[in-house]
Amino acid sequence: MLTTVRSGRLARIPELLAGLDAAQRRAALTALKALRKELREEWSREATETRGRLLVAGAGCHSGPAAAATWLAGSDFGVRDWARNSVLHQVVEAQPVEWQVEVVARLAVRPVRNQGWSMYPVMEAVVRRTGCEVPRGETFVRGWTDRVSDFGSRGARPTLAEKLRQDAFTPVLLPELLELADIGWQLTYRHSPRPGDVWTEAIGELAAAGLVDRAELLDRCLARLLRGGKPADQRALLEVLRALGPTPAEYAARVRDLVALLDGQSVLAGHAQEVLAGLDEAGLIEPEVLAEASAVVLFRTEKKLVRAQLAWLDKAARRAPGRSGPVVLAAAEAFGHPDAALQERALNVVARHLKAAGEAVVAELRTAAEGLNPAHHLRAGDLLGAPVGGDGDDPDTGWNAFLPPAPEPRPLGAPIGSAVELAEELSALLASEEPAVADFERVLDGLVRLTRLDRRALAEAVEPVRRVHPWRGTNSVGDCTPREILYVVAAVAGETPPWKVWDYLGRKGRSVLRGAHTTVHGAVLAARLEEAAWQVHHAGLPYLLATPTDATGALDAAELVERLAGYEAAGVKPGKADLSQALLRVDVRAQEAVLKAAEALTSPAGRWLAHWLRTGGLPGQPSERVVFAPGKGVRHTNVHGDRWWEEVERIAVAQPGIGAGPKGPGGERLPAEPRALLDGTEPSVARARTVYGWTWRPVAHWFAMLPWHREELAARWLDPFAGGADQDERGAARYLPLLAEAGGPAGLALHLALAYGLGSRHAEDRTAAVDALLVLAARGELDGALLGRELGALVACGTVMGGRLGAALTTAAETGARATVWSVLGAALPGLLGEADQSARGLGDLIALATDCARRTGARGPVAEVTAAAERGGSGRVVKEARALRDVLAG
Repeated sequence: MLTTVRSGRLARIPELLAGLDAAQRRAALTALKALRKELREEWSREATETRGRLLVAGAGCHSGPAAAATWLAGSDFGVRDWARNSVLHQVVEAQPVEWQVEVVARLAVRPVRNQGWSMYPVMEAVVRRTGCEVPRGETFVRGWTDRVSDFGSRGARPTLAEKLRQDAFTPVLLPELLELADIGWQLTYRHSPRPGDVWTEAIGELAAAGLVDRAELLDRCLARLLRGGKPADQRALLEVLRALGPTPAEYAARVRDLVALLDGQSVLAGHAQEVLAGLDEAGLIEPEVLAEASAVVLFRTEKKLVRAQLAWLDKAARRAPGRSGPVVLAAAEAFGHPDAALQERALNVVARHLKAAGEAVVAELRTAAEGLNPAHHLRAGDLLGAPVGGDGDDPDTGWNAFLPPAPEPRPLGAPIGSAVELAEELSALLASEEPAVADFERVLDGLVRLTRLDRRALAEAVEPVRRVHPWRGTNSVGDCTPREILYVVAAVAGETPPWKVWDYLGRKGRSVLRGAHTTVHGAVLAARLEEAAWQVHHAGLPYLLATPTDATGALDAAELVERLAGYEAAGVKPGKADLSQALLRVDVRAQEAVLKAAEALTSPAGRWLAHWLRTGGLPGQPSERVVFAPGKGVRHTNVHGDRWWEEVERIAVAQPGIGAGPKGPGGERLPAEPRALLDGTEPSVARARTVYGWTWRPVAHWFAMLPWHREELAARWLDPFAGGADQDERGAARYLPLLAEAGGPAGLALHLALAYGLGSRHAEDRTAAVDALLVLAARGELDGALLGRELGALVACGTVMGGRLGAALTTAAETGARATVWSVLGAALPGLLGEADQSARGLGDLIALATDCARRTGARGPVAEVTAAAERGGSGRVVKEARALRDVLAG
């Protein structure tokens, strides 16, 4: 048997199996298992073919169905579709019927691993041949779904509905299909324009024809929707529900399911709301359902749903005035909605039906009215016969100028003290998706520090970590990242020869840490790691100079002076990369005592530090405002969006760079790698072509390289920040709080980065931008007027959408920072009302937010653009809100 499997004679296997008794099959199975183990790491074409023959032979040698099912489901057999092989079918068919049925029952519930091929063809053949019960396991249902959806050739063929009608499995498996996860794309994929050639329509046709249990499908579909899941699945199942076409009576019998859907995804809630409103109008549900539905919907953020719910309440009271009491109380739930316009709609419903509701509801309405926006307090007070509002209306209380405390320093803590501790820290660092700056810097310093004490003990301690995370050599595709600290670990273990490291430092050979896609930031990190690898070979340094004292990457000047004094006492010379990184990190705002201590240093590095501190380090670069709008190129089409810059208009900055960099007192200069961090920059098509390369994404360690130059960093990273607003990119804005917490001037570039973040497509990016906004404001570094002017310009040119900006600033205002938000929106008003498209979505919400902030903070004084907008004709949202803002500013 083993010879046959190895030699490639697949067709002989059934004949050999027929001649083996039970004992011989067990003996053959032992040899087959050994061969399987031998092939486990071999993936040549010959090995793959051998696996197929091994699969067939093993299936025939297993006398127990449980073990046979485990064998057939092995992931190493799943690289090819052996389940369609006729010889495998022949071997399975030769087994006892009970064995076949039990194997199928077990395979039907075993998951298909590693994207491998399913054993469905074998299972289907057994079920159809033996007439056993159709399995309902997920693997069997998925296999059936794939088989029914596979039409093979593109010639004449039946529709999906016709194919399902002819399949005996359909009545059993179709309801099970609705239970599967990640099925949305398959349910909605249309195989042809013909009716019934998409699963959703086919299910509806079969249910209408009575070929499947329609009531079961309805219940299964609703239950699956209630369990939740991915949006694609939920949308597809909603299409199935609509295709089933439930009658009002069927929906009325499932009213509790519909009410529960009101708390689901927006599209589901909208459908349930529409159906419930129709049932209420037809008198098929209890009146209390309306109040229950309102309590759920009126707290949702989707304005369309809230408006529809208020309209339902209004219609209910119009049809039956006797329901006015519960209706106005339900509408009052919207008094606490964050949108002032929706509050006004709710107030309109209450005003319309208050008389019919009677005095019994007034006391409860007065309590609810305390949640109204101050803009509605006067009207609510007149309507309810008592004043509404409290200290929140008074701008002098300070409640509307609240800001969170400024972030406190986050010291790194004591250096790593033992080899065991370093191994633990290293393991945690490598297991992290994006290691923290503090973790990386402590481990790098620990490698140098502990190598000097006992290199052999350190190598032994990190060996278990190296086995899990081995150094794999060169990385020519990606950027140099903190994970490349493994290069230094390999040097500690003696894996990297010292002469090779020296060649890299001397630029005589190609560094394994640098490649074609290495960024300027990656080059700085590579230089530090290469230098550290050289140092551990010589075990000469007591510690590193550049290890920061704060998690932002900042380095205390007194600490750096003390470290250099220790170097002088030990008679060692710092590495260039380490010293230059330390200088870029040091806080130059040193006290006089620290400056005198620095001037007492005698080494060249010490004199350079003293000079650096006295002269204030690297000067900040001026930011020049530049509009980047290159327009169309010579090519006529941009089908795939690969030339995205042709469609955008951005506001960016240009900076001149530091040139060769400042010289030290002895003519010292920063090496090329750190100087490249601060090269001149300006927007261009050439930069646009490369900035979205898949290796170019800011990471926290980049910020820690220049913790006192956030304006320069923001200028060079504006493209990713802007991409979050006009290209729907995700993730860059999450680093804005790091820029806000860093040191150095906060100029045009930083405020532009913040503006793009506030207008980002994704909610989590906008939240990060709000955090950065509040940090800058809390530290007294926010220029609200500058940010507002740039936001107005970005909305006017269409780069930032008003709705996204409004959502972000509303979040900031709700924290209590309304004075801060007004400082921004007040400066943005000329751009919003003078240059922006007045029909743009979300503009009315921005003006309404400005009105609310102005009212609560006591802002006064006319704004020409607001006055002009208020005097326009019509009753549009922008005009209406401009009039309200004009009146507030007039006092």
